[in-house]
Amino acid sequence: MSNQVTTALAYAEKNRENNLQVLKEFISMPSISTDPSARKDIARTAEWVAGQLRNLGMEAVQIYPTAGHPVVYGHSLHASADKPTVLIYGHYDVQPPEPLDLWESPPFEATVRGDNLYGRGASDMKGQIVVALKAVEALTSAGDLDLNIKFIIEGEEEIGSPNLDQFIESHTDLLASDFAINMDGGIIGPDIPTITYGLRGLAYFELRVAGPDHDLHSGLFGGVVHNPAQVLCELIAGMHDDRGRITLPGYYDSVRRLEETERAELARLPMDEDFFRDQTGAPVLYGEEGYSPVERIGTRPTLEVNGLISGFTGEGSKTVLPAKAMAKISMRLVPDQHPDEVHKQLLVYLENNAPPTVQWEVEPLAGAPASIARRDIPGVTALSHALEETWGVRPVFRREGGSVPVVGQMQDILGIESVLTGFGLPDDNLHAPNEKIHLPTFYRGIDAIIRYLDILGNS
Repeated sequence: MSNQVTTALAYAEKNRENNLQVLKEFISMPSISTDPSARKDIARTAEWVAGQLRNLGMEAVQIYPTAGHPVVYGHSLHASADKPTVLIYGHYDVQPPEPLDLWESPPFEATVRGDNLYGRGASDMKGQIVVALKAVEALTSAGDLDLNIKFIIEGEEEIGSPNLDQFIESHTDLLASDFAINMDGGIIGPDIPTITYGLRGLAYFELRVAGPDHDLHSGLFGGVVHNPAQVLCELIAGMHDDRGRITLPGYYDSVRRLEETERAELARLPMDEDFFRDQTGAPVLYGEEGYSPVERIGTRPTLEVNGLISGFTGEGSKTVLPAKAMAKISMRLVPDQHPDEVHKQLLVYLENNAPPTVQWEVEPLAGAPASIARRDIPGVTALSHALEETWGVRPVFRREGGSVPVVGQMQDILGIESVLTGFGLPDDNLHAPNEKIHLPTFYRGIDAIIRYLDILGNS
């Protein structure tokens, strides 16, 4: 271990309370990207991130406008030409906090309870951004950086990064790097360091079904007019068979086969059926036959209903035959599937199965292909060493069920791989009430990134 790392680790230990206060301040900003009324808060948060980069000594710090929310950039490029250039990615936007009544403390007032800090964005991913910022701060307090660093922090990840690809395409020289460090990841448990090398993609749709031109009295017209809510439910029910497989025509044609060597590596993960029952509270697990739970969430595609609306949903009774019904449907895609491809498959399914008694339409809302990286690239092996030095055990590798669109965008546009890291835990309640970050893991994450950046600079 170099003297710089030893000094940097001591600096991070000494400044734990300050690092916690910085995270609390970050969480206090309601940067909800999907909420039009939060635009001022989004702008204020972008300014805050830019200020943090300037405090680090980053140069060329700038807030770049997009058609949506801004992107924040800054860099330090003083290492020699033979040193690597890494692009550190993060997002400062967060999910809406609703339902508010389920929060035990206000979502934008960061609150410590036990070993956890609660607040919207604590884990996803403001805490992960602070880990990166404070690791760089600790290293620069102990000497010059031995590698070149670029930061790109966006504000639209939680709505599918709709404007990031255009930004990347128009700033390829600015963002040119050897590889990216994506901090939007997590680990399986506080004592199990984890490297994620694959991410599922996303295709998100709104399906609308319409029947009569207005709501009807169900007593006067029930049995004569086909109920759009019933039609929608039957269409959705038919999208899976009794083996848990998706029935859209051709849905599995492009799905990459899972090799036995990879199945063996995934089997090392301590994520059996009991793990998922404990995490979810589900009485019994569900899924595609022939695959373990950890394989289902990382290597197999899905189709899920995210929301349903139709008719009367208030208290009491109202005998209405609704004129319309709507469902939000998301599909998590695996390597070699594409959002445009599954969109066509969904349309074919509906054309084949929707009755003539209703009209229907599908609106694509978001899409991103899956991504998968090699486990033997230098950025991954260096991270493996840094995690093992910090935790004292060899990390495990996994494929993540979620989607991070920027990983595929950086592969396609910049031609660089992304190393996915981060220190959120499975029970951090991402996108749900009482989101949290485990503070001992947060502090350990700073130490790991200090070591990681040092290894990269000296390799």
